[in-house]
Amino acid sequence: MPGSAPEAVPSVSPAPRSRVLTVAAGLLAAVVVAVLADAVVALLARAAGASGDFAPLHPSAYGPLTVFGVALGAIGWTVVRRVAKNPAGLLRWLVPVLVVVSFGPDLSLLGGGTPGSGPLAVAALMVMHVVVAVVAVAGYRRVLPLPVR
Repeated sequence: MPGSAPEAVPSVSPAPRSRVLTVAAGLLAAVVVAVLADAVVALLARAAGASGDFAPLHPSAYGPLTVFGVALGAIGWTVVRRVAKNPAGLLRWLVPVLVVVSFGPDLSLLGGGTPGSGPLAVAALMVMHVVVAVVAVAGYRRVLPLPVR
């Protein structure tokens, strides 16, 4: 009609917006599950005798690091799935290698001056890395599926 306001045209079509929301929800779910699993590992470690003085076993330490790890992993997963000729094959060895590399800083805590950094506490921290990787990869596979090539 003349004089009426033009109809607004969305700048993003519904399909891509829906996809972004699906990925965001999937990554958020992975973060929640991973943080809860980390909490269980921390509680079990303390129940088994790990020192409560070991800061990495506190939610204020592992929570933000878990969010960071899942987000960083999602970025890496996305890059690999876009550029690799065989993303599944590459990720099959890359993910475990990166998890093992992530143990380096944990192992450096042994014998150091960090309060409560006994073998049990450090082992629990390493288990947390594995737990986060397993949960994150499951989430990535669901919301960022690998292309079949």
